[in-house]
Order: sequence, then C-alpha cells, then structure tokens
Amino acid sequence: MTIQRMDNVGIVVDDLEAAIAFFVELGMELEGKGRIEGRWAARLVGLDDQRVDVAMMRTPDGHGRIELAKYHRPTAISGVPEDAPANTLGIRRIMFAVDDIDDVIARLRTRGAELVGEVAQYKDAYRLCYIRGPEGIVVALAEQID
Repeated sequence: MTIQRMDNVGIVVDDLEAAIAFFVELGMELEGKGRIEGRWAARLVGLDDQRVDVAMMRTPDGHGRIELAKYHRPTAISGVPEDAPANTLGIRRIMFAVDDIDDVIARLRTRGAELVGEVAQYKDAYRLCYIRGPEGIVVALAEQID
C-alpha cells in the first residue's frame, strides 16, 4: 500500500478566526490551535523564515481534517481571485455530506457565505450546491435524498 489515509487539507487564510467560525458553523470541531515557526518548519515548506498560526479542524466522525493557516511571516500572497470560477486550475473546493442542506446554507449565510450557483438536484439521489465562505473558500454540500 502506498498511503494509509488522507490526513488533512491545508488552506491559507488571512482571517483565521473567521475561517474557524465558518467551519465550526458547518459542523467541524476545532481540534487545536498553535504557532509554528523555526528552522524545521521553514525547511519543510521551503520558506526561509516563517511564523504561522494554524488551527486544525476535524469532521464529527474524526476521519477528515482541514488545517487552516494564517501566515504572519512571510505575508501570504494571493495567486487566484477570491471569486475564481469552478474551472480555475488548482484545488477549487472541498465537499461535505450533510443531513439538511437548507439548514446548513442558512447557518453559513450568518457567517457571510453565499451560494455560488443554486441548489441543484442530481436524479433522485442528491441535492447539491457550492457555497463560498471567507477568503473565497468554496465548499460543496451534498444531501442524500432518501
């Protein structure tokens, strides 16, 4: 076997607290926060001198994690516009299975999130949508239809 599991997805943000609040509202749990700096970390990511605050978010089942990172040094750079469309090269979204898509959308809207398109139905199997949160982060939601 070449891998054991997918451990986490990293997302660089400018407003760490807003991103944490968004993912908590989505239903993730804050597993921990801390500062990372020093020679070992700089060697790992290829930056000469870094200082970054990270927050590890965990899905309720404990199998999925997102690492949110706020770079203080060096300052984060933006290579893609916040409103980049779905066909932009690179990682565009993370999908979560939810019980009630309408409830999740309503709760995330209180955190400033907006629908990218609209809620669509795929056959008699799923209701799906893309929603854009803080920092332009796009999450997809999937509600299985019983």
